[in-house]
Amino acid sequence: MRKTGFTLVEIMIVVAIVGLLAAIAVPNFFGARQRAQTNLCIANLRHIEDAKSMWAVWEGKTSSDTPGWGDLVPAYLQTTPNCPQGGTYTIGSVDTKPVCSIAGHVLP
Repeated sequence: MRKTGFTLVEIMIVVAIVGLLAAIAVPNFFGARQRAQTNLCIANLRHIEDAKSMWAVWEGKTSSDTPGWGDLVPAYLQTTPNCPQGGTYTIGSVDTKPVCSIAGHVLP
């Protein structure tokens, strides 16, 4: 009679290969997630910048005027944007770029 199935050595090799692949993939996943959140924050900052420019043109404001969230939402932005990593946005005056409180989240 012949027994069929996997030996202990074969199963251990498969587990080792799966562990190696997981060790490679998991850090890449978390890095990709952080990059995606940073890119979303930068996109939000661009939307705020565009909304400030439209507000200044339509309301006849100068470059030193500073809009508030009430001036931009809902007329120029549908909702108040939120940083995906929990930072807060500072709008600033029309001639300055909006900023996020998280380091690295800046407009180029």
